[in-house]
Amino acid sequence: MAYDWRPMTLLALLLVAQAQAAQAPPYVAFPQPGLDDPAKYQGYTTRIYRDARGNAVQIYIDAKAGRVVHLWADALDESIGFTARDSVAFGAPEATLGETGGQRSLRYSLTAQGGGPLRLSHFLLGSMRVERDFQYTGSYAPTEFNTLIAKLARLPPTSRQRRLALASLGAANVATLRARLEPRITVEQTATTWLVRVTQPSFDGKNHLTLILSGDARQASVTAGRDSVTIRRRVTGPIAIDVEIDTDGPALTPLTREQIFNDAFRRFVATRPADARLEREIRGFELLSSREKFMAGLPTFATYFGRDMLMTALLMEPVWSDTMPEYVIAAALRKLGPSGDVSHEEAVGRQAIRENVAEYNRTGNLRVLAHPQTVRENYFMVDDDFQLPAVAARYFANARVPAERKHRFVADYGRLLARNLAYVWRRAEPYARAPVATNLVGFQRDPDGWWHPGSWRDSRVGYAGGRFAFDVNVVWVPAALRAIAVIRPWLDSAATLPDSLALDSAIDTWGGAIEHFAVALAPAEVVARVRAKLASLPAAERTHWDSVLAGSGFPTDTLRFLAVSLDAQGRAIPVMSTDPAMLLLLEDVPPAREAEVLRSFMLPYPVGLFVDGLGPLAANDAYATPAVWAMFARDLYHSPRVVWGREVNVLLAALARRPEARAVLAQTLDAVERSGLRHAELWSYVMDGSTLRPVRFGSSGDVQLWSLTDLAVQYLLNARRPTQ
Repeated sequence: MAYDWRPMTLLALLLVAQAQAAQAPPYVAFPQPGLDDPAKYQGYTTRIYRDARGNAVQIYIDAKAGRVVHLWADALDESIGFTARDSVAFGAPEATLGETGGQRSLRYSLTAQGGGPLRLSHFLLGSMRVERDFQYTGSYAPTEFNTLIAKLARLPPTSRQRRLALASLGAANVATLRARLEPRITVEQTATTWLVRVTQPSFDGKNHLTLILSGDARQASVTAGRDSVTIRRRVTGPIAIDVEIDTDGPALTPLTREQIFNDAFRRFVATRPADARLEREIRGFELLSSREKFMAGLPTFATYFGRDMLMTALLMEPVWSDTMPEYVIAAALRKLGPSGDVSHEEAVGRQAIRENVAEYNRTGNLRVLAHPQTVRENYFMVDDDFQLPAVAARYFANARVPAERKHRFVADYGRLLARNLAYVWRRAEPYARAPVATNLVGFQRDPDGWWHPGSWRDSRVGYAGGRFAFDVNVVWVPAALRAIAVIRPWLDSAATLPDSLALDSAIDTWGGAIEHFAVALAPAEVVARVRAKLASLPAAERTHWDSVLAGSGFPTDTLRFLAVSLDAQGRAIPVMSTDPAMLLLLEDVPPAREAEVLRSFMLPYPVGLFVDGLGPLAANDAYATPAVWAMFARDLYHSPRVVWGREVNVLLAALARRPEARAVLAQTLDAVERSGLRHAELWSYVMDGSTLRPVRFGSSGDVQLWSLTDLAVQYLLNARRPTQ
């Protein structure tokens, strides 16, 4: 049911509620009986529905934080959240879906479990980015908007009105803008029913979100404060609360599984009709896929992420229809920067308004407020600039795609694609001309002196403070150069690209970039560094890893691995990582190098990356300095405490193509399966005494685009099995 945005009486609301509407069970849920261990979710439960237009609506309850969040993964990346200072749980599984006059709604039920009053507070109606910031910091202050309002309030009345007229904020005065910063809470009660309505428009007044809570007044009474609601029981035991969310934001155009997957994959799925996990992953992929874009994941990143989309395209190639790369490449090219760089992340809807207002506050440029919902793009990342050509080259090299379709694609997007290839060449040319480490493609420096991590390990310390990343310079730049050679014949004009001789020379030169990242440690050095790292750990962890070492021992020969990054002077920072798995996926590396890479994945931590019953750790910093250990201890996101589903899938996809790597494949599969979290975005562990226990990582997504590449992994592994 969708409601008029004007105030309505309770009777009118109840009459609307009787209108015909569709009922639907969750499309996906976590944890799911038979598939997930609830203990590993630590009080976290979620349901994801599809609304009347097929867009994903995720609702999750985080019992530890007392937070109930509704994500509307539509064209505006909207969210509605509140804090429940008492235990709440989902009620009946079905939700009621509605759409009227461009407004969509979803209605479901909660139950309040505790015995005392239920206090609801911290209502946030806006973008998922605001909800994310709130959860990171514990508070949200609309600083950008308050600053703008203060600026306008200081202007003389005539100037103020002129500014308001020029800015498309739909407000005649400052008071109207100020009123939009806080949700409006109203309460209606009768002898038999109560209803709480929480509404908030966007700052420009163009879009509206509404949260409606209702229940039986014979079970509870309701009072509202300025920013909170208290529900007081009149009965013992659980009480039922109906919850409805409404939006007038635009919808996306979902893609179906028939559009997404190729015939071979659909035949594979047909052989496994009872595989509930496989079906859940297919549904997850549908939830993230639309004609307009592919979202990075639910619930945290329900927007376009260039890297996630491009990485997924490479991994899903065996199971995707041949039209899917066209959607991916076109989505990236439509967001291309003026220089030819790829957008990493978009800001849409209320987040776009927030960023445009912030720019006006910095610069005074009123043009950014003329269209305050103009999408803003983030071009700070580096890896995606080189991933786009790698994906495009595979599309143009695919003989199953008719030439006329490729020509049509070039007619629409060839100019933009040429711009990206020219950008790639400009970034790669310095090292091709003078192959010294400091000419590699590096990260930008942040104002405080840190090198901003511009690749997938985008936590602050993901590259151990390094400037030149292994994955960017050994995997993606060479792949992009090779891609230029494939794509160039299809372009009408290649004047900004190197000639064949210069390109071939650059490809050869960049092939040697890997040597800058080579680390070799003698056996005694390995022992000394590992022992020093273990001595820095808490007693329970130290005891556990000592017991692992007692069983596995130390290498008796030189340990060789590839560093995660180089520092600003071009020196290797000796942190072992999973990044070389991507090299194995995209290239045919020499046997000696392949054995060296695979050894890192097989050696048990703390010597290598492997943890029994968990999987390959994202990094091993044992060979680095105590300063690097401290970095990772402060930020665990890409540290030796986590396994990433993305990296597991990259490794398994690479190993599935290598018959000689059966041992590593079997070891990795067994470990991640026994973790019980193989299908999560990332997972970690806690120490139960001196025993390691896998747990879901706190900020892990539930439906993550690049984690769902497990679909391709399952298909490839099935193809390896001998026929009966």
